Amino acid sequence: MRLEQKLRSFAGVPLTHSILLSILREYRSPNDKIVRMIDDGLVTPIKKGLYVVSPEITGIPLSLPLVANLLYGPSYVSMDYALSLYGIIPERVIEVTSMTTKRGKVYELPVGRFSYTHSQPELYSIGIVRVENPDKTGFLMASPEKALCDKLIFTRNLNVRSKRALHELLFDDLRIDEDALVHLNPEVIKACMAVKVKADMLHALLELIDRIQREAS
Repeated sequence: MRLEQKLRSFAGVPLTHSILLSILREYRSPNDKIVRMIDDGLVTPIKKGLYVVSPEITGIPLSLPLVANLLYGPSYVSMDYALSLYGIIPERVIEVTSMTTKRGKVYELPVGRFSYTHSQPELYSIGIVRVENPDKTGFLMASPEKALCDKLIFTRNLNVRSKRALHELLFDDLRIDEDALVHLNPEVIKACMAVKVKADMLHALLELIDRIQREAS
């Protein structure tokens, strides 16, 4: 089987160094071949020991959220990037933003910028869902409610408590459409409130969403 055919079988899934070595086991110097593959644009290194196959070979766009999960973990995609994917905020977000129980970190890579924000374990574990890519691979991301809670909790120097201030933040600054909040699950917000981090702000969010949902019903 030709090398490109072997690489194509991995679709958008990042490859470890050991997997590449197994693909190249017929080569006398597989590590040298990997260097040439990088130079030829067949694969792109994400970090030491982890690579992605060029989308030109696979025909499948690279799943940046999946890369984010594998790059630094445990982690899940959240905040601005998740809110953008859900269509809750109108802007297209380029930086892949994630939460982790480890220390915060930022990666500037050829495939994009990835940032990780530390979250305490009891808050981290709330509202994580698995999202499936078209090629049947999947990645972990915050639910819409959790992504919004993470955005409010972990934005530095942000602690609005009044309904009016929160309304301005959500609809003027973030430009969220009220319709995007109609189907949010209040129970996820309540679970985040129970951790008692910026609970007053989350309570204001809960009341706002309750009003929007009652008016929509």
